[in-house]
Amino acid sequence: MIPEPALRPAAGRGSGLELCHTSRLHLEGTDLVLHTRRRSLRLPVGAGGITRAVFVDAPGADRQRMGPPVTGSWGEVQLQDESGALRGWFDIEDWLPESPALPKRSVQGDQLLSRSGVSALCRAAGIPLHVVRSADDPRAAKGKRRRGSVRLARGGDFPAWYWGTRLAAGGVWFTAFTVIVFSGSLSPWLVVPSAVAAFVAPVARLALRLRTRMRLRRYDPVVRERVRPAPADGLGATVRFRRDTELRVQDRDLVLRYVGGQEYWLPLTGPHALTTLVLVRDRTGAPVGAELRGPGEELRAVLPWDAWFGGTSGTSGTSGADGWARLRKAAGTAGLRATERELSGKAAWPKHPALGAGPLPASPRAARRESRFAGTVAGVSSTAVMALASYFSIAWGMRMQEAHPAAAPAVIALGALGAVLQAIPYLAHQLHSRFRLDRPADPAPDRPLTEQAA
Repeated sequence: MIPEPALRPAAGRGSGLELCHTSRLHLEGTDLVLHTRRRSLRLPVGAGGITRAVFVDAPGADRQRMGPPVTGSWGEVQLQDESGALRGWFDIEDWLPESPALPKRSVQGDQLLSRSGVSALCRAAGIPLHVVRSADDPRAAKGKRRRGSVRLARGGDFPAWYWGTRLAAGGVWFTAFTVIVFSGSLSPWLVVPSAVAAFVAPVARLALRLRTRMRLRRYDPVVRERVRPAPADGLGATVRFRRDTELRVQDRDLVLRYVGGQEYWLPLTGPHALTTLVLVRDRTGAPVGAELRGPGEELRAVLPWDAWFGGTSGTSGTSGADGWARLRKAAGTAGLRATERELSGKAAWPKHPALGAGPLPASPRAARRESRFAGTVAGVSSTAVMALASYFSIAWGMRMQEAHPAAAPAVIALGALGAVLQAIPYLAHQLHSRFRLDRPADPAPDRPLTEQAA
């Protein structure tokens, strides 16, 4: 079992969900240890190793791509030796579970260090922690001082074999495509490898889907309580929302899961663990929602009452209030203190951006977008290139039928089958969503509000 304090990774979904189960950064003896899906890395602390940490509290620039830009860094933590040379570093949002749900830099400085657990980890390791506001600060490592350092990242959302396959296939296809376009030749020695490479890409994606499903099904954590939402009527709750949204109280973590499949793992043990479950009421005494708070009463997540506990569920008439009682009991068993507070005046709740504030997707279209299989950093351009490659295989195969009648049918078949393999997952997701998952939920589905496990 990994000792506390241990940093939890940012939320993931799809193949990246495995990182929530496996990736941790923690102290073991006199070493800082990074565990990921693929490796275990140790960095010594003390003489000859890490002697200080510097948090560069400065934003990084967003990266542009086809589709939404990739959000830049919230700041980085540098682990340095006696000479100031960098031994290891990480983007701090990689180790803040709720960072994907928050606006960039909505949490900063000491609060960000405390919430992520970095402060507690450095304290436990005896590493002095300094905060600087600029990458140009003399205490921040740059240039030669960064050479030889390692990035302590949570790990990639996609396994190495997938990246290797896609890069190799992409390289072969692009090389063949370039030669064909500039030479005008439709030689089988160029077209057939191009068609095979174009076919490999959708096959690799399907293999990744299957592998991800099998590995996630084998994961079986100890769950003290599993709470599903009982939304009030009129909120627009769908079958997908009732099926996929849940809160799990596990042995060492509290996990919030939403309709996109993403899971946020918040610690229940260690110095940066959740400490308090707060019931929030308005001035009339009616419940508005619940808050999950950590040390120093820092807000980690919220549970809107109408979405989670405002309705009934099951033909037996099990109420959301009963679900709340079960959650309070499980939270108490996990060591959380239960309190209440009343909003003053017409104050908005939550006052600041918080994980869980909008559990219901804005629209069925948004739900479909959030719940489809996670893509790479290339976004929609990756899918567009695969579709284009299949199109060229079919077009080239048809053009070479007279000159190369033996190779042409194989090229056409590879292109057509590749296009089908790309279309089937998309169509299945769209049809299942439109005709089943994104339809209004039965106000009284025949299932319990909560399910208890070991």
